[in-house]
Amino acid sequence: MEIEKKVKILNRLGLHLRAAAQFVKTSCKFKCRVLIKSHMGPVDGKSLLNLMTLAASYGSELTLVFQGEDARDASLEIQNLILNKFGEKD
Repeated sequence: MEIEKKVKILNRLGLHLRAAAQFVKTSCKFKCRVLIKSHMGPVDGKSLLNLMTLAASYGSELTLVFQGEDARDASLEIQNLILNKFGEKD
């Protein structure tokens, strides 16, 4: 199964180190492959170093691709993480 979702980074600080670490921690809970596509190209969503290379700031649009048996669950949980601004207060 493959699911592709477009998301926008909503937290004021963007995909900084703590937010990226949360993304990786959440991604690693699932068996499916998680890719993030941006103007920088696709990167592995389970690699903190790869996420940091995106330099995704507030308002950045990313395409998330989930490939595998638990893709649906992973997509829902990661989208929720992004929508909740990685738990940050404005």
